[in-house]
Amino acid sequence: MRYAILSKNKPTLLIDADLYLYRACIASEEEVCWSEEEDIWTLYSDLKVAKQIFQEQVTGFCDKFKTNEVLMCLSATDNFRKEIYPPYKASRKKTRKPVGYRSFVGWCKKTYPYHIEPKCEADDVMGYIQSSKKTPTLIISDDKDLKTIVGKLYRPMSEEVLDITPKDADYNWLTQSLCGDFVDGYKGCPRIGEKTAIKVLGNHPSWELVHQAYIKAGLTKKDAVIQSQLARILRYEDWDQKNNKIKLWEPM
Repeated sequence: MRYAILSKNKPTLLIDADLYLYRACIASEEEVCWSEEEDIWTLYSDLKVAKQIFQEQVTGFCDKFKTNEVLMCLSATDNFRKEIYPPYKASRKKTRKPVGYRSFVGWCKKTYPYHIEPKCEADDVMGYIQSSKKTPTLIISDDKDLKTIVGKLYRPMSEEVLDITPKDADYNWLTQSLCGDFVDGYKGCPRIGEKTAIKVLGNHPSWELVHQAYIKAGLTKKDAVIQSQLARILRYEDWDQKNNKIKLWEPM
């Protein structure tokens, strides 16, 4: 994965642009009633409003962390997770994008430094760059999946800054491998929620405990591996540097 050279002097904010562009675009939508008698309504978006919302949010992030270094992380149209598990995010095909969203993304690309990697989601771009430890970075996202990446994570909705340790990152990934993610369309291990996952992992969490839980549920090692690959946000070691492509995680 090759990306723009980031500053070595100031922290670079790795911004989940998918999320915050979407929210700004939704916030700019308005309904218009053309005829109350005939009950005709349309929906329109004022992208000037969306741009202002987004720019103010980015400026707020920069002010908070005393830096002007940002990198907008965006998802590619293709996705390696769909290749290994076709139901992944399948329900989102029915969800419409906000009015003007594609144009809004185009504006973002012209306005800010950005990175998109083929077959990767924005989460993977942020995860890879931060875990490479080549420059000081801070991920900005409200997505819980980023708790599986080592380093600093700012969650604007709760205004908390987390410092994720390697132990935390692995534990959160193993938990996600067991629980799955209903919103993203992968189920995890049957009848295991967060509380049960804590019991399964105990005081010495390991992937082998995840594997055993799947076997106990009547599933296979392959099932456990696929669910773990879906749950794993790409890290530096998950990229084949020589051939410049994704290296899917496999158990030792």
